[in-house]
Amino acid sequence: MLQIRKLPLIVFALLIVVFPWIARGVPAIANYPDLMVFAGIYCLITIGLSLLMGYAGQISLGQAAFFGIGAYVSAILTAKYGMNPWICMAIGMVAASIVAVLVGVPSLKLRGHYLAMATLAFGIIVFIIFNEEGEWTGGPDGLIGIPGLNLFGFQFNSVEKYYYLVWFFVFAVFLFTINIIQSRDGRALRAIHVSEAASSATGVNVSRYKIVVFVYSAILASLAGSLYAHYLNFINPSTFDLFFSIKLLIMIALGGMHDIWGAIIGAFLITFLSFEWLHFFEEFEIIVYGLILLVVTIFLPQGLAGIPHMIKNWLRR
Repeated sequence: MLQIRKLPLIVFALLIVVFPWIARGVPAIANYPDLMVFAGIYCLITIGLSLLMGYAGQISLGQAAFFGIGAYVSAILTAKYGMNPWICMAIGMVAASIVAVLVGVPSLKLRGHYLAMATLAFGIIVFIIFNEEGEWTGGPDGLIGIPGLNLFGFQFNSVEKYYYLVWFFVFAVFLFTINIIQSRDGRALRAIHVSEAASSATGVNVSRYKIVVFVYSAILASLAGSLYAHYLNFINPSTFDLFFSIKLLIMIALGGMHDIWGAIIGAFLITFLSFEWLHFFEEFEIIVYGLILLVVTIFLPQGLAGIPHMIKNWLRR
């Protein structure tokens, strides 16, 4: 059974709590709490994607679509109809789960490249809908007037307040996902990854588990999309294109898709690369991502999270 060590989790939680205070006193990183908000939002998606791909072995190139569904459902219902944002976030997650079932039931019968192409097609279709349904989504110009979040009169109207809200969700999802991995269901998912035929022979309902984990990853992506929309107060379709789905895959490949910590590490690094460290490359940024993916695939197949294990193996030899 997998075990989550408490000390790294406690240290990480403390670092997250004190980071905004540290950033205040260091001008060079004063804008990093804002980047950490985006990193936290992306962590929600990559945790679900890590469970889907790294543990269940199901390829998905459509997570940007579920991210967009959550964002647009929250945005439309709040900006156009004045509904409560928290209720809209829940509606977005329900909508994403329904779409995930409708897409997942036929798609998850496929394997390997065929499954990847099916989810890729789904992501492209949703992106086209976001672009073309201008009456609802604002089309390529985007949707404005999305309200911020508040809870019992407390306004999340600053970067630091929203930072703590997002990371509260990240830690809650992280702990819940770890419990799934360590449970009987987690063992079933790992067995499916190794061999669907063998898992089915031992009594595992393969189809059910594949659908459930696909829906779970879609719900987390939808939650992330809602948080994204209410943070920026503006969204447009370009955020939810195919390249974003690919960037999510790079995140978990870089961090290590077989480890939930890897999902967080990858989301951190790619977020800071995208928003802060790769501006120098401008339009050649995509080449850098390609090189990162190539190097990781060849030299670090287990991602950065697998480096300690590699070092232990070297020492044993």
